[in-house]
Amino acid sequence: MSTLHLDPALVARARELAARAAQPVVDLAHRHTTVSVERAVLRLAGLTGTDPVTGEGRTEDRVPWVNRVVDAVRDQVGLESGVALPVWHALASGRTLQSLAEEVGAGTARFDIPSGADAERARAAARDAAAQGIARIDANRRRRDELVATHGDPPRRPWIYLIVATGDIHEDIPQAQAAARAGADVIAVIRSTGQSLLDYVPEGATRTGYAGTYATQENFRLMRAALDDVSAELGRYVRLTNYASGLCMPEIAVLAGLERLDMMLNDAMYGILFRDINPQRTFVDQRFSRMVHARAGIIINTGEDNYLTTADAVDEAHTVTVSQLLNETLAKEAGLEDWQLGLGHAFEIQPEREESFRLELAHALLARSLFPDAPLKWMPPTKHMTGDVFRGYLLDGFFNLAGALTGQGILLVGMMTEAVVTPWLSDRDLALRNVGYVLNAAGNLAEDFAPPPGGFIDRRADTVLREAVELLERIADHPRGLMDAIADGTFGITKRPIDGGKGLAGVVATGPDAYNPALELLEEKEAARA
Repeated sequence: MSTLHLDPALVARARELAARAAQPVVDLAHRHTTVSVERAVLRLAGLTGTDPVTGEGRTEDRVPWVNRVVDAVRDQVGLESGVALPVWHALASGRTLQSLAEEVGAGTARFDIPSGADAERARAAARDAAAQGIARIDANRRRRDELVATHGDPPRRPWIYLIVATGDIHEDIPQAQAAARAGADVIAVIRSTGQSLLDYVPEGATRTGYAGTYATQENFRLMRAALDDVSAELGRYVRLTNYASGLCMPEIAVLAGLERLDMMLNDAMYGILFRDINPQRTFVDQRFSRMVHARAGIIINTGEDNYLTTADAVDEAHTVTVSQLLNETLAKEAGLEDWQLGLGHAFEIQPEREESFRLELAHALLARSLFPDAPLKWMPPTKHMTGDVFRGYLLDGFFNLAGALTGQGILLVGMMTEAVVTPWLSDRDLALRNVGYVLNAAGNLAEDFAPPPGGFIDRRADTVLREAVELLERIADHPRGLMDAIADGTFGITKRPIDGGKGLAGVVATGPDAYNPALELLEEKEAARA
């Protein structure tokens, strides 16, 4: 695989600055919890289901029991100590989590913060309960390894990643299986429009999503089982992707681990910039969710490609590199390893620009050279797709070729009908044929692709890296590092202040007696690995 000969001192400087810029975010996450983090603890302990008196008849609109319990604890004693101590203190009388939740629904549950021996008993009981959920996640990771050993991985990289999303999980399943038979290695079930802004996770098998299908534990289970069936049929393990982003990032991460998903979209920056989620809320949520992903062996996908839908892909190329470096720093702090970092970037340069393809190669090869062990996620053209399907098909072919030449790890299949319609099945079939032709004809061309030192691609990559270092220097000098840069509109030309956006009310500064059994167990594992 070809890589560039980057200045090692400059690369080291970039990573040093990224660590400095990200530190205020890490400190924030260590000092706070959120309602979703606390709900995730209850999900790990086995609390499921919804309050049947809510939702006006639609299952997906009912309030989950985890929401009801966390809200009750917060109203009665606050969340500064976390949800575990008051809940497992209340369970000491012999109740189950389910019966306690039903008491909350009836308005009869009462919570207190225990002390002394009572607090120690509550801690031990909460830890045992959370450990059962983490043990299930560990078992799923082992099962994935067994299935990969049995069926095999896809025979080559990049893995071919295809989106399926009808709104109806029972329609998604046959489409996903057909896509796998046609060559897809990774199936992504895109979420229903607006789910990232829901401060609860719907329950059950859903059939009423809008431009996507709700992310629920049952939907995860159904799709994973269907892809296991087609994996055995095809003799290769087909991976499943969903979205651990938005206001319920920690909970969806837990559900993904419990149902053996393989990849998750997981990037606070996307939620901040493009869904106006409060930065404090989503950075705290992101750290917990990434710790769960690390334990589950899940590959995360980040959203840097989205910056180029609002900003110029050449002028702002360095902001993508900066975000990738920051995401790497934050991911590794949470315990993720290089092989789990599906850092995003995209083929979004104006096609009519002179040397546009060479510029795309320079940017893609810079990412590959900076992150040689990461399964980079290469995203197709969207911004400059015009509705001319012939031009679009050609652009997607060039995108596929760039992915092969620069050794990308995950290639999202581009659609020639982008900006026209939600893809028809025939569109997906043609798009998969495009990818298949390029990878069959030129999949190993990276062996022969070696841009000369001092040539156009080498010079452009060096320029982008130097611009990235200059920006990181400015970000690192901010008192609040990355959070101030986001407020200034550094990424995606979108300004998001630290106290703005949705979900801030769900952030709580932790007190001296705060206890989160899931965090304790996850951090112990990470400390042992280190």
